[in-house]
Amino acid sequence: MAVSPLNPKASYHARSISLPSRPHPLIPEFDELLSRLRASGATSSSSLISHKLSGLRDLHDCVDNLLLLPFTQQTLTQCRQEQWVNELLDGSLRLLDICGMAMDALLQTREGAHELQSSMRRRRGSKNGISSEVVIFLTSRKKVKKAIQKALRNLKGMEKDCRFSALDKDAETLSLISILREVKTATLTVFEALLSSIAGATAGSQRSSWSLVSKLMQHKRVACEEAEGNISEFEKVDGALYTILGNKNKSVNAVHVDNVHNEVSKLESSIQDLEEGIEFLSRRLIKTRVSLLNTLSY
Repeated sequence: MAVSPLNPKASYHARSISLPSRPHPLIPEFDELLSRLRASGATSSSSLISHKLSGLRDLHDCVDNLLLLPFTQQTLTQCRQEQWVNELLDGSLRLLDICGMAMDALLQTREGAHELQSSMRRRRGSKNGISSEVVIFLTSRKKVKKAIQKALRNLKGMEKDCRFSALDKDAETLSLISILREVKTATLTVFEALLSSIAGATAGSQRSSWSLVSKLMQHKRVACEEAEGNISEFEKVDGALYTILGNKNKSVNAVHVDNVHNEVSKLESSIQDLEEGIEFLSRRLIKTRVSLLNTLSY
């Protein structure tokens, strides 16, 4: 019997892919990329989220190459009618849906930020001049956060589905399933961090009914944690804008307005980076799905 390019010793429940004595070069590459992605840790910083998206893109590139291996294609073809293959195809489609939802959230926030910047330039120093635009932006953000909270609940459901139902397979097939399961889990983890970053402090919580005072207290926490780089640019802008609304004076301190202007500028730059990262990743996900469909159609 020929030795599989995948690891026959890999356990279905293993969290890492051990290497056989003579693995295909893609196997250690996959292990390295997966370990590197896990090592990047949890963060809300948009720059680090962009780095995670880049690492995830590389991981999916590797998986797409694995799907082109003869053994992989043979296994998928033989198992095309089985539940775990259907779960794999369904999962790939749902990941693309999440990409689209994240892009919509970024677009809506970017357009609101652009309008806010324009208003701040026209009515510099006057609270009455920009408060209406601030309210419009924060109302839009509230809608974005509500959509993200729903998406995050869906992600939790997808995480429960990551254990593809195929417990009675040979070791080589289980190894393949383990690889596919790992990449799906890694993708969901990065997507959760991405959506939470876009939503800011309210991601996955029930804080939409917070009072203005509570939100201002949240802004103080933001200021304390900012030095640690553990909050997103989205949360910084939200907190700064709630401070403007909480100012009882009709005039807004010019220094504070400049600070908000700078934070919104940083947010716009971060959104652009995230949009590019999601777009590149989306293309990889589409490529992987096409490879799967082509293999299963033979």
